[in-house]
Amino acid sequence: METSKNVQRLKRRLESDTGKAIADYNMIEAGDTVMVCISGGKDSFAMLSILMALQQRAPVDFRLIAMNLDQKQPGFPADVLPRYLSGLGIDYRIVEQDTYSIVKEKIPEGKTTCSLCSRLRRGVIYRTAKELGANKIALGHHRDDIVHTLFLNLLFGGKLKAMPPKLVTDDGAHIVIRPLAYCSEQDIARYARGMQFPIIPCNLCGSQSNLQRQKIREMMAEWDSRFPGRTESVFSALQNIVPSHLADNAFFDFKGLRLGENTLDTDGGDIAFDDPQLDATPMHQAVSLMIQRG
Repeated sequence: METSKNVQRLKRRLESDTGKAIADYNMIEAGDTVMVCISGGKDSFAMLSILMALQQRAPVDFRLIAMNLDQKQPGFPADVLPRYLSGLGIDYRIVEQDTYSIVKEKIPEGKTTCSLCSRLRRGVIYRTAKELGANKIALGHHRDDIVHTLFLNLLFGGKLKAMPPKLVTDDGAHIVIRPLAYCSEQDIARYARGMQFPIIPCNLCGSQSNLQRQKIREMMAEWDSRFPGRTESVFSALQNIVPSHLADNAFFDFKGLRLGENTLDTDGGDIAFDDPQLDATPMHQAVSLMIQRG
């Protein structure tokens, strides 16, 4: 169990990271009504706690409304969140919709349920935001989620795509924000334990051992344990894109590139092996050695 001093230190760091992400992407503005999606997991509890703390000293006025979708999963403790949210004194809405039965009916046993479940959940969330007059929808995805999504799309979807910190919904009616975009899962988990949030496990998808996301999570955990800081480095790369050193014609005019033109990339885009040991090492081993050295 985290000591009170450690919890306060974590809280300050998470608030700082969240505040910076909000400022960097202009996530919350004066007069906004932000619907904070609460799943019952550690990330959304932490997000709500941090946003409520930031609201107290923010230079602009905005409204927070907590929202939970009760998907009617068997054994779901329907009394936990209303009691907890009432205790916080925050406005909230519990939406009851049996998406669980739909998912179980449509998805064969043994197949992953995330795709259909997320689509159904997203529809309910957008509808509820409209009913509540919320122009912003806050989701609890953190930095690790964003990095894992990048590798999922890269390795299994053939796309260089992750979760953006901020986006406009397909219907153009709302803006989705991810205030925890700069926060690490490790910090959030420690904070959640220290705060003793009433965590509600997801029995629909949390136990699926064949999820590709879980495999990516394990890969990154092993990578970070061997070479600390890799997740931070990958996230930083998402903020430092060089289109002229990728291969997408839609984002850089490769066909029209001519001699003497400045592409605004001064480093040439190549790895410089200044270490003699690296120069004499096969490429894949050299990259591994560079990673290890950080």
